Amino acid sequence: MESKLSHYDEGGKVSMVDVGAKTETERTATARAYVALNKAVLQALPQNKKGNPLEVARIAGIMAAKRTSDLIPLCHPLPLTRVNVELQQDDNGIEIVATASTVARTGVEMEAMTAACVAALTIYDMTKALDKSIEIREVHLLEKTGGKSGTFRRQERK
Repeated sequence: MESKLSHYDEGGKVSMVDVGAKTETERTATARAYVALNKAVLQALPQNKKGNPLEVARIAGIMAAKRTSDLIPLCHPLPLTRVNVELQQDDNGIEIVATASTVARTGVEMEAMTAACVAALTIYDMTKALDKSIEIREVHLLEKTGGKSGTFRRQERK
C-alpha cells in the first residue's frame, strides 16, 4: 500500500497525478453496490410507469462510467473499451456489479465505482414514489487488475 496520498504535489497543493511516464496496460475494475428495497417496491418493479427500473439503471451506470472524469475533479478521462453493469434481484433488494475496462496509463476503479453508484441512484429515483426509506449500501471495489500495483481482490470482512 502507498505511504502517501497521490493527489498532492510537493507543496501540499491538490494536483492531478501525472501519468505521462506510465506504460499503457490493460486495466479492469469491478465494483459493487446494493439497493435495499422493501417487498412492496420489489413486487412493483415490473409495473413501473417510467419503464423497467433495472434496465434504466443498467444504461445509467454505463453512461455514468463514460462521464466519470466530468464528475470526479482529478480523475483522468479514459478511453473505455468495455463497461458492463449487471443487476440481480434478491428477496431484499438489488445487487449491482459494474465492470469497466481500458487500455491506458491509469486505472478504471473510479469508472466502475461511478457506474455502480449511479445505477443504484437510478433505482432509487425510479422507485422513491413508493418508499423514501430505500437504502444504498455496501458500495466498494471488488477487484482491479493491471498497472504497476497489479491485482487487488477484496477480501470479505468478518
